Amino acid sequence: MKHFKTLKNLAAGLALGILIAVFGSFNLANAETYNIDIKGFAFSEEILEVKVGDIIIWTNQDGAPHTATADDRSWDTGRLNKGQSFNITVTTDMVLSYFCNFHRNMKAKIVIN
Repeated sequence: MKHFKTLKNLAAGLALGILIAVFGSFNLANAETYNIDIKGFAFSEEILEVKVGDIIIWTNQDGAPHTATADDRSWDTGRLNKGQSFNITVTTDMVLSYFCNFHRNMKAKIVIN
């Protein structure tokens, strides 16, 4: 009986792993990439609608350094100098409002559909 439970748990774990692999691949295959320019001390998209798994790329077009920093600081592009980029993949648990750490009046929001 003990071996049956072990096999049952092993089968359940394998099935879960397969589901994660299949649906994870599906999300990545359908992922879109969004580009946000930082220019004129503003984010080019104040509100960006995305799906989980999509990729967001911030590129600094200004001479001054900028960041895209989550309101709770759970994610951050780090300092982006002119011409530098940084990307993240959208997750369900990420904080969606962000700002520039150098210029606090620069704010934007991500909306997950």
